[in-house]
Amino acid sequence: MTVENLLEVRNLKKHFHLGKGATLKAVDGITFSVKKGETFGIVGESGCGKSTAGRTILGLYDQTDGEVIFNGKNIHQLKGKEKFSFYRQMQMIFQDPYASLNPRSTVLEIISEPMEVHGMYGSKKGRTEKVYQLLEDVGLNRDHANRYPHEFSGGQRQRIGIARALALDPQLIIADEPISALDVSVQAQVVNLMKRLQKEKGLTYVFIAHDLSMVKQISDRIGVMYLGQMVELTEGSSLYKKPLHPYTQALLTAIPIPDPDVEDKRERIILQGELPSPMNPPSGCVFRTRCAYAMEACSVKKPEFREVEENHYVACHLYDAGIVGSSGSEQIAAAKK
Repeated sequence: MTVENLLEVRNLKKHFHLGKGATLKAVDGITFSVKKGETFGIVGESGCGKSTAGRTILGLYDQTDGEVIFNGKNIHQLKGKEKFSFYRQMQMIFQDPYASLNPRSTVLEIISEPMEVHGMYGSKKGRTEKVYQLLEDVGLNRDHANRYPHEFSGGQRQRIGIARALALDPQLIIADEPISALDVSVQAQVVNLMKRLQKEKGLTYVFIAHDLSMVKQISDRIGVMYLGQMVELTEGSSLYKKPLHPYTQALLTAIPIPDPDVEDKRERIILQGELPSPMNPPSGCVFRTRCAYAMEACSVKKPEFREVEENHYVACHLYDAGIVGSSGSEQIAAAKK
């Protein structure tokens, strides 16, 4: 493990056994790393397994296979005090700001509870002062501490959720679709808040979302998931300028452009067919049943997730070794003919 990587996920799998021989492969062998201080985005359609991946990384779900290495330690092997201490270092911001806060507790109680559990900030007075500070950090004020969740808007509730995630001074925060339940006008405010807090506190994020346009605003690198697998991974700018995987290309064309003339002229890639069930995924490449460039090899062999250009990883047979000098766009153009 390199020193600069705070988190390494290696061939992580999470399968749910449903009885009678049925298995749901929610996450089926993903690999990536997250550097200290960066934001790693995970995107994909609903049901692709990205939220399950986040919860498995955090340890809320036991992994079926693979490893999650945090600060050089496999978190799924931690026990006792070592495991208890780990949870101070990695926290989560949940998707639904309405369901993730206890309606019977005040904001002060919600944010101070993890501090009390971990014995931080000495006395009750010290924890209260820390809560006041956190509320100000997220754009609220100390007068909000004695109110209940139902007295706040969705955006304010999510700010409270962010404050709670910061309560233990973590190094890594997994943000599970933190803006999807918010009004569009509030989403940018929350993203800007997270970017400011990252800069001020030296945080590292795993930012899970299905909105590619918003992920672009916050992520340094982005991984694209489809049916429990990672199909493409690269720097954010490279992904938007030169997407290589056919699935990524289709996702990007779905992002509306705020220019009617450009929007009318550009070609939209429409994926055919329904998203396959993770209980019965296609053989070979899981995307082949919806891919316009599917070949015979796609149904037989699972494509290797490998580096096809510098720092650009793709799982697609269009980029198999042996096609010398062909860029991704040239290979797809050839496949169209």
